[in-house]
Amino acid sequence: MNWLVTAVAIPILTGLVCFLFPRRARVLPEGVAVLSALASLGTVSWIFLQKPLEWSFSGTCMLRVDALSGFVLLAVGLFGFLISLFSLPYMHTHSDINRYYGCLLLSLGSTNGVLLSDHWILLLVFWGFLGILLYLLILMGGVSAAQPAKKTLILVGGSDVFMLLGIAILTVLCSSYQIHSGTTIALNGVWTYVAFFSLIIAAFAKAGAMPLHTWIPDVAEAAPIPVTAYLPAALDKLLGIYLLARLCTSLFVVSEAARLILMICGALTILAAVMMALVQHDFRKLLAYHSVSQVGYMILGIASGNAIGIAGGLFHMLNNSIYKSCLFLTGGAVQHRVGTTDLDRLGGLGKYMPLTFLSFFIAAVSISGIPPFNGFASKWMIYQGLIEAGKNGDGLWIVWLIAALFGSALTLASFMKLAHAVFLGIPSSNVDLKNPKEVGFGMAAPMAVLSLLCLVFGIFAYQIPMKYFIAPAVPGISYIGIWSPGSATVLILVGLVSGLAIYLAGSLKSIRKSDSFTGGEILDAGDRVTGAQFYKTVQDLGGIRKIYEWAEAKFFDVYELGTKATLGFAKNLQHVHTGVLTMYMSWFLLGVVVLLALLMKG
Repeated sequence: MNWLVTAVAIPILTGLVCFLFPRRARVLPEGVAVLSALASLGTVSWIFLQKPLEWSFSGTCMLRVDALSGFVLLAVGLFGFLISLFSLPYMHTHSDINRYYGCLLLSLGSTNGVLLSDHWILLLVFWGFLGILLYLLILMGGVSAAQPAKKTLILVGGSDVFMLLGIAILTVLCSSYQIHSGTTIALNGVWTYVAFFSLIIAAFAKAGAMPLHTWIPDVAEAAPIPVTAYLPAALDKLLGIYLLARLCTSLFVVSEAARLILMICGALTILAAVMMALVQHDFRKLLAYHSVSQVGYMILGIASGNAIGIAGGLFHMLNNSIYKSCLFLTGGAVQHRVGTTDLDRLGGLGKYMPLTFLSFFIAAVSISGIPPFNGFASKWMIYQGLIEAGKNGDGLWIVWLIAALFGSALTLASFMKLAHAVFLGIPSSNVDLKNPKEVGFGMAAPMAVLSLLCLVFGIFAYQIPMKYFIAPAVPGISYIGIWSPGSATVLILVGLVSGLAIYLAGSLKSIRKSDSFTGGEILDAGDRVTGAQFYKTVQDLGGIRKIYEWAEAKFFDVYELGTKATLGFAKNLQHVHTGVLTMYMSWFLLGVVVLLALLMKG
């Protein structure tokens, strides 16, 4: 069997098998899921090393891999294996793990199908199937997950309608259902713009870009942590940005007007989402808004239209999936041990869960763009892409650059808040911390692997990920300035060693300890600084306060606005659909009169 077919078939077939196991036999679906995910990782690794490969069916290329889909395929395989491993202890007590692991593997196979599809109809089938699987996995969160699951299905599923429209127009314009047909379409007519932005809507909804992002924070609060780390934080980001990159680099010649719209969406996504993250009181919801914010950087990079910016956007897509999944998994580890992700009820977990804290710290400084971690490397390339766009005539390049830099500063600020509230602050009296301990190997190993990748992909950014993953997909990269991580790494290591020495010195018995106090008065438990109130003054600022109030009232939520408009229209129809026979007869006669008038006019 062809290797490309195997990459899709293994997880799909084993996922279907998981539904057949008896519910009492918990070990069977768990074992099958881990082994299948490992086999899938091995298969896509072989494909990545052996590409290009193609499989033809009836003379039409159905499956195909190239440099872009190849490294994304490899990343998907890695996330599938790590999440299945993390799920073993986290989901072990769930009442329906057969459905969980079945949907997990089907999602893995369908994602591989999207990445390998070289036929629009085949891609559309896998893409739509993923939306249904996302809905089913969100429902694993219980009764509270029903509304977020429905919202996700409507938003993501509704965007699939636009995707269908875009594909229909594109196939007519290209006279082919093959994705890599070799035809590039210039945006110079109404139908080309309709096709382009219809597909952009589908990509934005999947990736979680504004204004189609509102399902992600709701899902993060309600769905099980492995589901959030697996789909919204990793697979959906990869697929959405993968489609965006395809559209902007190989399918369309993007006009300046379209590029401007993408740039505006990217900048607004960065700033608006990170401002919402600043004021959140829940670990998962704060991470969800940052997941949305990071998409803005990818859009800016790809929309810059030059090789260094596009490469930076793709590199950031990969990096974001790594550190964002790691952050969600650390949140899952905290919830698994303490039972809550409410920042007001957490604190002081760093000394009880050192590996979780270390993984969180590495991922947090990575997403904040601190050297020498991977988030800085990809953001640095995006900054260069924006500067290069300015050289090529983009008069607003400084606006996009300021938005990106300001977003990074606010990201760092919100993760300082999060680190204090969860790991460094005074423990809450509401949570039993008498016997907290680190999570076991099954949950610790995925966090450790992902945090290690954050470090390796930062220090050796140009030697490993850029050389083997990104550069083959984006030929012609010309670096404006290459940063050297050597000195930055040494300084950070010195700082970490110094901090560890001070911490260890503070734990010696000879050091006197005292309770926290202000003005000589001992603080009681109710006066402890939780970190959750950090930046509350930002929320209370005059002009910004109103925007936050509108956001809390769902004023910017596309789903809520659409729901209100639909219900309002239906309510108005109630006045003419009263259930009274004479009313219906009146409408019938009016329709006959209008029809006769039209026929007589014809």
